[in-house]
Amino acid sequence: MGELSIKIRISDRDYPMRVDASEEERIRIAGKLINEKLKHFREQFGIDDKQDLLSMTVFDAVMEKLKSDQTTTDNESIVQYKIEHIDRILSEALAY
Repeated sequence: MGELSIKIRISDRDYPMRVDASEEERIRIAGKLINEKLKHFREQFGIDDKQDLLSMTVFDAVMEKLKSDQTTTDNESIVQYKIEHIDRILSEALAY
């Protein structure tokens, strides 16, 4: 699709970037979510320091990523167990 030149505003600062057209919407959504999280922390904790707000936002995002990764790993383990269980049942049924 080609590259686009866009600007994403995060914490009152513009960040110009070149992105694949197919990724533009996802990048804009990410910028919006970052700004929403910054606003949330500003309102919840009464913090105005941008570096502190950005640090808290990054920390929160990494914690969510780790939680998501763990959930994915847990789900993969469950699926693997169920596949092995079904395979044993089918193997036993076909052995007769």
